[in-house]
Amino acid sequence: MDFLDNIFLDNPVRNLLSVTGIILFVLLFRRLLSKYVASLLFIFVHKNWKTVEKKEFIGLIIKPLGWFLTILISVFAIDKLSFPSGWNFSIYGLSFEVLMQRIGLCLISIYFIWVVLSLIDFVALILDQKAKLTKDKRDDQLIVFFRDFFKAIVYILSILLILRVGFNRNIGAILTGLSIVGAAMALAAKESIENLIASFIIFFDKPFFTGDTVKVNNVTGSVEHIGLRSTRIRTVDKTLVTVPNKQMVDSVVDNWSMRTDRRAEIKIEFDHSISTAALDKFTKDIKQFLDQHTPPVTKHSVFITDYNKSGVTVSIEYFTQPFTMAEFNELKQQFNLFTKKTMEDSNLKMASSGNDINIFSADTGENLTRSKPII
Repeated sequence: MDFLDNIFLDNPVRNLLSVTGIILFVLLFRRLLSKYVASLLFIFVHKNWKTVEKKEFIGLIIKPLGWFLTILISVFAIDKLSFPSGWNFSIYGLSFEVLMQRIGLCLISIYFIWVVLSLIDFVALILDQKAKLTKDKRDDQLIVFFRDFFKAIVYILSILLILRVGFNRNIGAILTGLSIVGAAMALAAKESIENLIASFIIFFDKPFFTGDTVKVNNVTGSVEHIGLRSTRIRTVDKTLVTVPNKQMVDSVVDNWSMRTDRRAEIKIEFDHSISTAALDKFTKDIKQFLDQHTPPVTKHSVFITDYNKSGVTVSIEYFTQPFTMAEFNELKQQFNLFTKKTMEDSNLKMASSGNDINIFSADTGENLTRSKPII
């Protein structure tokens, strides 16, 4: 036992082995220890949120919590040892002992911040699960926004915390300096601040939500993410377009997802030789087809809108429920096929789009050449 009482690096070997054993134990059983602590925390969480599953909570927090406990216990264990006098040297005017203490405090602060960020993600996950139970998309959008907003605040506070514990800086003096510097930076980062303010306008004015299909500045696509600075839109070509929030507020935004109906229109120009009876039958057949498809057709109109030397124009307009574009195109295809079949059954001809030239003989007046359209 005399060996354990020997002094090595100004500490008994017994103390060095104890600290080393504690650190190795924590490293080896870090996951089990963090899982146990997370299970204790879950008891408190489950009292407030009954629908939360234990597996989700532990899976989200176990890794940052494990490293935080490892660093915390290791730093506290090492702190019980006497600092070796042989290591009493300075680095840029700062003693090595003080430097090691500050590094330890910085590591504790960093991993604690990681735990806090994980808790923010966890709370956002719980709120997101509740928001999905409602049809209102505003809840989903607000959750993402405030999650990012609170994370940004935590990042700022973490920097101030590390400056305080790691560099022993006066936070009050730093904030005072930042207020002066912040005024200058605000002028330099004018557009970024405008985008930040615009993000708040979007969330409170609610012109669109995540998942909506919008058209803005000749960009059409689905809104994937609304951030603090910009909005990301996935286009029909599957590209990702990033639009600054200020442009989303200042521009005209056409929200296709908020439409009450989808509109389709077709104009058919018949040859002027079509009979009145055939024309009347055609319009009645079209109306009957649209009546039979109510719903999804909500309203429709079929009228003869023009009659001139070029032919007779029938305008057909109908509105459908605001279902998906694929369903809308399927209905349009059915209507177009029915229209073509009706025209074929009645032997209806469409008006020619070209001009005709007739050539007559000067002697007999006989038409020598059949009329041909000019292309």
